[in-house]
Amino acid sequence: MESQALITTEASSFREALAAGGVLMGLDLGTQTIGTAFCDAGWRFASPGKTLERGKFTADKAKLAELVADRTVIGLVIGLPFNMDGSEGPRAQASRAFARNLAPLGLPILLWDERWSSVSAERGLIDQDMSRAKRAERIDSAAAAVILQAAIDALAGGAI
Repeated sequence: MESQALITTEASSFREALAAGGVLMGLDLGTQTIGTAFCDAGWRFASPGKTLERGKFTADKAKLAELVADRTVIGLVIGLPFNMDGSEGPRAQASRAFARNLAPLGLPILLWDERWSSVSAERGLIDQDMSRAKRAERIDSAAAAVILQAAIDALAGGAI
């Protein structure tokens, strides 16, 4: 029997469901790719991981489960794409559905506001003087790192 995980938008509930520390994985869900990022066990910094090509959900889940096992991940942070006015549209509902489908992994899941994450990630890559082609390859994982960094800042600092 697979266990169901906590899925929340509240950092305090997510933190209570976690051990004192450990690696978290951030996800930026695109229509064609999934950007991944990982933080250190002390929740100080997030780094971009792999960008995965999306396919059927069962294949995507298997790839993510492998990354979870390889990195000993204790929780997931998934970008929740709110509209600029704070409302939720179809993309946010798709992210919530993706989280529900990942719940059988048994990890707590935090849905984190991802507004401006891609813009921030793109600016960071431009600041690194990265070519447009390289930016296109890395934007999703860079955005996942921005999302995860914002979440761990809130978790580690207690600002919720």
